[in-house]
Amino acid sequence: MSTPVALVVDDDEDIRAITELALARVGGWEVVTADRGARALEIARERKFSVILLDLMMPQMDGIETASRLLADPATADVPIILVTAKAMIGDAQPWDGVAIAGVIPKPYNPMTLAADVSAMLGWA
Repeated sequence: MSTPVALVVDDDEDIRAITELALARVGGWEVVTADRGARALEIARERKFSVILLDLMMPQMDGIETASRLLADPATADVPIILVTAKAMIGDAQPWDGVAIAGVIPKPYNPMTLAADVSAMLGWA
């Protein structure tokens, strides 16, 4: 596989920076970042991404709405989306049920294994 290109979407600047470092420096990936869902929609239409890592809890447009819009757009519908969340979910029903996401990564995650974890989740490993 060629070098993965990830779009990292998180409203927290520190989390974006850590995620970018984890994927770029540790994983050797190319990374583009966005600070909100609306910006992610614009960026995702501009180029082809291997994966989108999307924060669940963001103001204005949360991760579920952003993912739903990305999946409904023919230009971005085939890009796997992984939700990244600090919300501990207990029970069977999850906020992302019914949304065709590729997986969920809990925060805090291990920056040293993030690229490998995403690769394994997507069957790239």
